Amino acid sequence: MTIQEIKNRFGIIGSSPSLDRAIDIAKQVAPTDLTVLITGESGTGKEVFPQIIHALSARKHGQYIAVNCGAIPEGTIDSELFGHEKGSFTSAHEARKGYFEVANGGTIFLDEVAEMPLATQARLLRVLETGEFIKVGSSKVLKTDARVVAATNVNIQQAIEKGKFREDLYYRLNTVPINVPPLRERKQDIFLMFRKFASDFSSKYRMPTIKLDAEAEQLLTNYYFQGNVRQLKNITEQISVIEKQRDITADIMLGYLPQQKNSQLPMIVSNTSQVGDFNERDLLYKVLFDMKKDLTDLKKIVIDLIENDNQSNQDFLPENAQIIKKLYQEIGTPETQIQLGYNDNAPTPVIKKETEKIPVEDAEEEQLSLHGVEEEMIRKALKKYKNKRKKAAAELGISERTLYRKITEYNIK
Repeated sequence: MTIQEIKNRFGIIGSSPSLDRAIDIAKQVAPTDLTVLITGESGTGKEVFPQIIHALSARKHGQYIAVNCGAIPEGTIDSELFGHEKGSFTSAHEARKGYFEVANGGTIFLDEVAEMPLATQARLLRVLETGEFIKVGSSKVLKTDARVVAATNVNIQQAIEKGKFREDLYYRLNTVPINVPPLRERKQDIFLMFRKFASDFSSKYRMPTIKLDAEAEQLLTNYYFQGNVRQLKNITEQISVIEKQRDITADIMLGYLPQQKNSQLPMIVSNTSQVGDFNERDLLYKVLFDMKKDLTDLKKIVIDLIENDNQSNQDFLPENAQIIKKLYQEIGTPETQIQLGYNDNAPTPVIKKETEKIPVEDAEEEQLSLHGVEEEMIRKALKKYKNKRKKAAAELGISERTLYRKITEYNIK
């Protein structure tokens, strides 16, 4: 059976490489009896993959049982999974078979396996290693030939570090890992899913099918979708039922897309975060924002000096024009020539394109760092006010204490 045939059979929509890879792994591992651990965010459709594995295996005629471990109370989960004997606890009026006994020869899907209590994890580990289990209230060892497929949306490595999940059980479950990608990593699939859901709801509610204009389609495609496929389906159903207008614009779509903290903007990472939580994009954003702040501070110092020293800074202007020009070049902006011009109120820096030929005094080009510019500004301010630190600090827009620290740092006499 090809990947496309599997998609058609199980109603999977999409053609992203990461999705195809997950389906291919499920297809390859299905004929074996290996334990499979499926990971992925909530709402990505993890529950489809154990069905694929069961349907393509030799166990397809046996029982398939799906168990949500997070929905079973801690006090009864052992009884649910392994069964119990009559009288083993207060409400045990008769003996009961557990899921592992019922699924003998078939497949059992343990959804949200990370929510399982530690005591139950120990019992599950024994089943995976030996195929043996004991009913609650019994001393008789029973055997089962149920294949286990587990899934979770929890970072199990972090759960292990916190002592909430057994490390040996993780390695036993993770014989074959399958990662289901989040919807935001399958952007090319989002609009395909929307059209399929819109068509389904049109038939279900007997309404004309909703359609998106170009802006609404782009807005939907670029949305973060924290709830993944489940959230997209819910949004499509809401619009299909509520909106009388069947041509959906971006303004209408915005009303159905909740504002989220998660976005494509830079992340704010707390000091307690592990180094592994960073990725290259986050670090790049941080560096760029730090650089932008340094440039803003520098511009403020330059403008303050110009405003407060109209006459004496005439010789100073060309030099700063060269400095700012170099800074723009070093951060990768297009080649520009800088001229410090004046308006009726106050002098302001003016950036002009290279095509405008503006005479600038010939000056020896220097590779100046931000620290070098800062030191130069401090020296000029001190010289202007004859080493009176209070006035120089006011001129530079910093506190006198900061100025003193900078004087010491740069060893200014």
